[in-house]
Amino acid sequence: MRPQDVVTTPAPSAPAPAPDPGPVAVEQAEAALVEHYTRLVRIAYLVLPPTLGRNRRVLTAHALVQRSLPRGRTTPAGAADPADSIPGSRRAPGDADPGYVYVRGRVLRQALDAGLPLKRLARPRRAQLPPLLPHVWGLRVFPRSGGADELALDQHLSALTGPARAAYVLRGLEELADTDVHQVLSTAGVADPHAALAEADGMEEAVGAGAAALLESAEFDPCSLQARPTDLMRRRQHVKAALVAAAALAVCGALLGLPGDGWGPDGAAAPPYARNPTAETALDPAKLIRVSPAAWQQSTRTDFSVWPTRGGLTNDAALLRRALAVWARPGSTVQVSATPGTPPGPPMGSPQLLYAGEVDRANVVLLHDGLRVVRYAEPKDGGGGVALDFARTDAADAASSGALVAGRTASNVRYLTAPWVRATSVRDLLDPAGAARPLTRGPDGVTSPLPSPAQARDCKTWDVLELRDGTVARLLTDLGELTPARLTSGPPSAPRDVTGETARASWARTACLLPGVRAHGVRSVNSWTYAKQTLPESNGTAAWLCTRAETWRGTGSRVMAQFQAPGAQAGAPGAIAARSEDSPSCGVRDAKVLAGVLWKSRAGHWYVLAAGSDQFRSLTTSGGVDGSARGNVLAVPAKEGARAELNGSLGDGSRVGALH
Repeated sequence: MRPQDVVTTPAPSAPAPAPDPGPVAVEQAEAALVEHYTRLVRIAYLVLPPTLGRNRRVLTAHALVQRSLPRGRTTPAGAADPADSIPGSRRAPGDADPGYVYVRGRVLRQALDAGLPLKRLARPRRAQLPPLLPHVWGLRVFPRSGGADELALDQHLSALTGPARAAYVLRGLEELADTDVHQVLSTAGVADPHAALAEADGMEEAVGAGAAALLESAEFDPCSLQARPTDLMRRRQHVKAALVAAAALAVCGALLGLPGDGWGPDGAAAPPYARNPTAETALDPAKLIRVSPAAWQQSTRTDFSVWPTRGGLTNDAALLRRALAVWARPGSTVQVSATPGTPPGPPMGSPQLLYAGEVDRANVVLLHDGLRVVRYAEPKDGGGGVALDFARTDAADAASSGALVAGRTASNVRYLTAPWVRATSVRDLLDPAGAARPLTRGPDGVTSPLPSPAQARDCKTWDVLELRDGTVARLLTDLGELTPARLTSGPPSAPRDVTGETARASWARTACLLPGVRAHGVRSVNSWTYAKQTLPESNGTAAWLCTRAETWRGTGSRVMAQFQAPGAQAGAPGAIAARSEDSPSCGVRDAKVLAGVLWKSRAGHWYVLAAGSDQFRSLTTSGGVDGSARGNVLAVPAKEGARAELNGSLGDGSRVGALH
């Protein structure tokens, strides 16, 4: 593993200006594409919508650049197809050679098209579809991880529109003047370049003028990649399912080919107009399961299954019927969302009614079928759209079933709390010494609104929900889903709720990194200080933390190793030394973790710092910075921009690489 704060090799700079605005040959455009391929792919990666995910953004960026040449080999003066000709007069004034300008324009147009929403009746554009080539089977690829500054810049870029991202990239990466950016955006099909430039101005005010230099970092380089396997267990299951399906298809084909009447097109299924008693029971409001208020006190289980039925609209049969019908057959106007790994299908039987009432001028129904919690919301006045949200909640316990999101507005969130919750309050994670603020609840268990950090565009505060049930206090945070995530601290074998000021102080510098696991189906997030290190030259003591987000589905966990230098401002996030997905590291199955950074002392000297958990007996670096140390911490003098490979030895002599 290489330390993450190293200096990367910059992408090739834009070619020198060419004064001649004459026509461009296809061969000239091809030469420009080959010469500046890495730069063009970086531009496409930065402009593509972040919602695609890092793996698909990488592959799509390469596909867009590789598709940016015209189909023909010549450029006749009267070419009928504009894609087969290269008009040299469209290049930006004072920009690169015409071939590069032309290819860059096609890349920008396709990247902006990829961010357009798919319309139901409109024919999708090629850039809106997943790329056929290049394609990677069995692996996920993504750029190397950067530091906290790159993470903050990526979060700000994700909040921009596609044209604004393009304007910011053309300014910061291509160093174009605003007039040239306006012309390039107009040529790429942007309807309002002025608005895009204005939005980019707001971005520069938020992150500072110097942040544009980070666009050259490894965080945004889709040509210098890391590779990880896909979900191996799921892949094996898919192979088995495909074999079973192929066998079943062969049997069905043989039976359909038999002489005589045989099976019809639908086999043994009833006619489409037939009524299915089981399905009709699941859609009958009168058959909903209603739990009494005292059931949880006698039950051996403490989860969503013993939540009582609450709310002022529990007897509104028409509302309940609409909620069940939309769950079974959501129409085209229904806004449906589901956490990763949650099947959005109809109920398998009569579900349990948790809540039906009015929340923030909307009629809300919360249902539970043992595997999922479903939230149905419709405007009280009958206007606007209907929302249907799914969240997986199987294997819930008392700690993970303390609250559900009942209502969400642009900046606030309301929770429905469990019947065993005796008191609710609000804490700001960025103020560990601050006192908890009381949060009132109504008779139906719905809290007053509190600010949601999942909706905030910055990280000046991070308000979390504190629940008390008489014995313990738990912190829950909103990550944009129906179920808030539980926050814990301590070693993976014995995580504890965040109750003391020491644990809250550790979380104060971790909270602003939580957007990295937002909307990922997270059940709990544990932050563990796995090592302390005395820094060289009497620079104080640094902390090494491992933050692991566990999901409800069991797979897709995300791990971050942090380096927290002393003297930082309160709430300032630590530097991300390493990140990993679907890794057992820092978890119950494998608590080992090792990470390193390139660090600069107050005197201006550079060092490779590394730390591992208690299982490590020695650490070594090689590949540019050679050094070793006994124990689980290491500090080796280095040069600015140095790269090093980090390894550690365990008590049994086995060697383990760093988290990546």
